[in-house]
Amino acid sequence: MSALRPLVLLGSAALLLAGCADPSDPAAASSSASPATARIAKNAALAAKVPAALKASGITIASDVSYPPMDFFAADNKTVVGAEADLDKAIGTVLGVKVTIVNVPFDSILPGLQSGKYQLGVSSFTDTAEREKVVDFVTYFDAGTSLLVPSGNPKALKPEGDSLCGRTVAVAKGSTQALVDLPARAKTCKTPIKVGIFPDGTGVNLAVTSGRADAALADSPVAAYAAKQSGGKLEVAGDSYGDAPFGIAVPKNSELTGLLKSALEDLKASGGYQQVLAKWGLQSGALDEFEINAAS
Repeated sequence: MSALRPLVLLGSAALLLAGCADPSDPAAASSSASPATARIAKNAALAAKVPAALKASGITIASDVSYPPMDFFAADNKTVVGAEADLDKAIGTVLGVKVTIVNVPFDSILPGLQSGKYQLGVSSFTDTAEREKVVDFVTYFDAGTSLLVPSGNPKALKPEGDSLCGRTVAVAKGSTQALVDLPARAKTCKTPIKVGIFPDGTGVNLAVTSGRADAALADSPVAAYAAKQSGGKLEVAGDSYGDAPFGIAVPKNSELTGLLKSALEDLKASGGYQQVLAKWGLQSGALDEFEINAAS
């Protein structure tokens, strides 16, 4: 379990950048195949376009495996499971290439892609213009931010307005909530927000359940899942906000970028994409179209 980083009084901080989805809406996306009968299979035409070196070595995908229901360890503490993990494997099947998911601290993923250590980063990255300066993105999911509070919301905190001013709010290091959301809120606060920065989602949730933080801001599917799994200790206050697409992070000008978009389109046509989201109750985040660098 992660310990609380030193608290930062947030006035005009500039921190670093992570994503955001709302699994509460049960509406499923349309498809040419029913998710229940979808068959995820190799697409020979796309597989033929995979660079020879990657066919031999496989694709290494960096992910912060502390973010259920997107990516987390199964009970054996070895197997990576979750919606993004399932999507990673489905893409690998379509492209006919082995994928290996490695656990990497969130704020180390993009530098690792730039250095060539990993081929892809799939870790609930919100596609932003700032991030597109260093990597390319292929979008695959729509998400928002939610406010996670102790059950009963004893301090009557709300995602909108200034109720977080003067409060201690937990966020993940390098997340959009840390880098963009809270600095924007701070500009309207007379009493600074105290920010607890944690290396992963586990630490964020623990801060709230232990009383070391009054609330947390996190990607909406993650906040909803944390509340559901908390045994009644946590709840989501109000509605999610700030919806934006998650994107697969790819090194600039990689041959994989176009292939990933085509692989996602293949999965949507077969119903496999919808099947993965339905398994985790995330149908409401399904995209109608997949884009490259949607922010720009």
